[in-house]
Amino acid sequence: MCKSVTTGEWKKVFYEKMEEAKPADSWDLIIDPNLKHNVLAPGWKQYLELHASGRFHCSWCWHTWQSPHVVILFHMYLDREQRAGSVRMRVFKQLCYECGTARLDESSMLEENIESLVDNLITSLREQCYGERGGQYRIHVASRQDTRRHRGEFCEACQEGIVHWKPSEKLLEEEATTYTFSRAPSPTKPQAEAGSGCNFCSIPWCLFWATVLLLIIYLQFSFRSSV
Repeated sequence: MCKSVTTGEWKKVFYEKMEEAKPADSWDLIIDPNLKHNVLAPGWKQYLELHASGRFHCSWCWHTWQSPHVVILFHMYLDREQRAGSVRMRVFKQLCYECGTARLDESSMLEENIESLVDNLITSLREQCYGERGGQYRIHVASRQDTRRHRGEFCEACQEGIVHWKPSEKLLEEEATTYTFSRAPSPTKPQAEAGSGCNFCSIPWCLFWATVLLLIIYLQFSFRSSV
């Protein structure tokens, strides 16, 4: 069973891996909930993790949900003269769709995912701050298949304009099929449209023709009687 990773554990994993990757430099990891996408101070670099997996827990109604669309923003800076670097991190929150409260809830990362997420961060850091070939990212976003639609109205990242979810072709086909069936014309619609003209099979017309037929029979009978 996987346990959630706290902020302290985030830092612990990052420090251990950075000590191994860049032992001559000192790096720090700071949690910054006010970090803005594409708003960078001079010399800072940005890395955006678009498809992290996390679990959310509503502090109001206690509803929990799993999401494969957690967005994590990193800003990175390296002072080459001081041989010191800093990383600022923001994990975007989500709203609870069960109770509808406006309270944004934080996600807890799973221990099995934290290693890959930090490895991706260090890969980007080595590429952008050191100009090195960082290597291969461990989470292949392009190969993911989304089987459920992401509810952007409850996602803090989506509300701030970060596009991080694209429906799979299978999901688009399923929604198109559902829309086609829901928009199919009713079997009674042609009859209703035909009724807007003269429908000689309607009940009023049947009564009219029956009355005419009875009148003709009556006139014939009266004529024969008079002869």
